[in-house]
Amino acid sequence: MLPFSRSVLCVAIAFFSTLTTAKTCPQWPPAKAQSEMRGLQEQIAHWDDSYHRQGISLVADELYDQTVRRLSLLRECFAEIGSPEPDPLKTARGKHSHPVPHTGVNKLLDESAVQAWLRGKSDLWIQPKVDGVAVTLVYENGEFVKAISRGDGNKGQDWTAHARKIGAIPRTLKEKAPMVLQGELYWRLPRHVQARAGSLKARSKVAGLLARTDITEAEGAQIGLFVWDWPQGPADMRERLDSLRALGFEDSLNLSEPFESFVQAKKWREHWYKSALPFATDGVILRQGNRPTVDRWQAKAPYWIAAWKYPFAQALGAVRKVEFNIGRSGKVTPVLDIEPVQLDDRTISRISVGSLKRWKMLDIRPGDQVAISLAGLTIPRLDGVVTRSVERVPLNVPDTAKYHALSCWEPIEGCEGQFRERLKWLSGKKGLAMSGVGPGTWDKLIEGGELSGLLDWMRLDGAQIANIPGLGERSSAKLLKSFQDAREQSFEVWLKAIGLPPTAGVNLGDSWAVLSARSVDQWRVEPGIGPGRAKQLVAFFQDPQVQALAMQLREYGIHGF
Repeated sequence: MLPFSRSVLCVAIAFFSTLTTAKTCPQWPPAKAQSEMRGLQEQIAHWDDSYHRQGISLVADELYDQTVRRLSLLRECFAEIGSPEPDPLKTARGKHSHPVPHTGVNKLLDESAVQAWLRGKSDLWIQPKVDGVAVTLVYENGEFVKAISRGDGNKGQDWTAHARKIGAIPRTLKEKAPMVLQGELYWRLPRHVQARAGSLKARSKVAGLLARTDITEAEGAQIGLFVWDWPQGPADMRERLDSLRALGFEDSLNLSEPFESFVQAKKWREHWYKSALPFATDGVILRQGNRPTVDRWQAKAPYWIAAWKYPFAQALGAVRKVEFNIGRSGKVTPVLDIEPVQLDDRTISRISVGSLKRWKMLDIRPGDQVAISLAGLTIPRLDGVVTRSVERVPLNVPDTAKYHALSCWEPIEGCEGQFRERLKWLSGKKGLAMSGVGPGTWDKLIEGGELSGLLDWMRLDGAQIANIPGLGERSSAKLLKSFQDAREQSFEVWLKAIGLPPTAGVNLGDSWAVLSARSVDQWRVEPGIGPGRAKQLVAFFQDPQVQALAMQLREYGIHGF
């Protein structure tokens, strides 16, 4: 809503001071800072050109906003370099002048910025911020004569031919005096709830149609109109809205509410975020009813209008480090260490890429900026790379051929991660369910030099445990009891604890000797065991390291071994 789109950046009160205290300036040499800022400027310029000239959004608005804020921070951090001021509308200018300039709108960064903007203002109104494309409509003697795209705010493209096929744009008005209206063309989404459904790329659908050489009336019927200003209309906001309603623009009045306080504004913002509306929205517009006469309007953000956007559905995360975790089964999972970001009520500093294949496809390196969202409103999810660091940091990527279900039974170099995962499984709920024994316990034993194999903890007595750094007298006694209790677990539990492939529904009996002698064909007759799983089971029982574990368990008197 409003002539806003991406043309005006967030220059709210205390913007830079808020941002620079929230994030520390990177410690880059001047050459790196210059190259990184130049790369970011080129990326943003590419997005701007696609968005304003072609009507194609290559990145979500909220990710765009965060990227622009990042560039602004870098320009503040490295002011001595003197990078040029970005011009989002550089390629958006058309040939047709607006009778009244489209002003921009400042985006308020957070609640404190909203409260600061409201301070000292009166005659306040709030409206949903429609997620569409801005347009000027010109009427003469009550007849529709011209539609102009926003362009750079002063000049835009002629959309008249398209507009005549959009049923929501009246062909005639009762008002015979020359009239200029400013509003938003939106994709119709009946009973759309923004908090639940998101924007559904609604703006892109409208922009895509208007970028074509022609549209049909059926396509035009999918486009709605929300008039958010009548620049030369009545000076009083209530009278202006009533007059618009009389002309047929009922939503202008129905979706505009007066308010007096921040609390009321917040209430309306939450209400529209979670309520059914006929279009997608990405926030609310705060405005003063009284504004200057049109001869003072300019194609830049004025003081009497501001945007307060909805909470981010996606956050921009700066990658600090890429780690490659090796799981118990040998699967390599890349994990990103990122600068902490806030989504909903979650602070996220680490996020899984999912698979090594996906990481290779995305080629994420330290310094890259990634998009993060919450799956099911709770689980952090990597959506993709937004911008790339100019400097591509080399990484030591594990050789997947070295890691599999039967690798790393000892904490030798390169095996530390998988070995720890084996220990976590062994003591966890699906293993021996050892009370009070977790990753921290195993780390202490490894660091204390007590574990060079998966079962070395079984030889420890009370005195040895008590001498391990980081374990007090009480915790040592509890740990010893957990170790002793584990010896009483059943043969089947022990098999699963040391890594037996899944065998749900199979009666394993109570003899290692019997199971280890089975062939692939003998395993395949068991319920639920296919050829692949049968081969895994034979490989497990015949693996020298696993056989050594079985021998240790036999020596320790564990039943079945």
